Amino acid sequence: MSTLPLWASIPATFLLILSGILTLTGSLGLLRFKRFYSRMHAPTLGNTVGVAAVLLASILVSSAAAGRPVVHELIIIFFLVITSPVTAMLLMQAAISRDPRRPVDDEGS
Repeated sequence: MSTLPLWASIPATFLLILSGILTLTGSLGLLRFKRFYSRMHAPTLGNTVGVAAVLLASILVSSAAAGRPVVHELIIIFFLVITSPVTAMLLMQAAISRDPRRPVDDEGS
């Protein structure tokens, strides 16, 4: 069993701690805010950046263990950055269209 080099373990540790703080912040925002519209922003932003930090730490550790660059996690980060905001926008649009307080225009749409 080989040990992880210090140049990889220190940044990976920092990224994991940062991801935990960001994910916790996003989750607390989900619990703290009262309305659905307010609740959508904190988890979407906090958890997306938190997961990206975990994946960057995984890239560092995997690359150090393999002795070569391992960048498969970049594909996951790419899809996460694209899908998370799109999902949040679709949920917000659905909530707006179902909101009973929304004014109805003259055409009835």
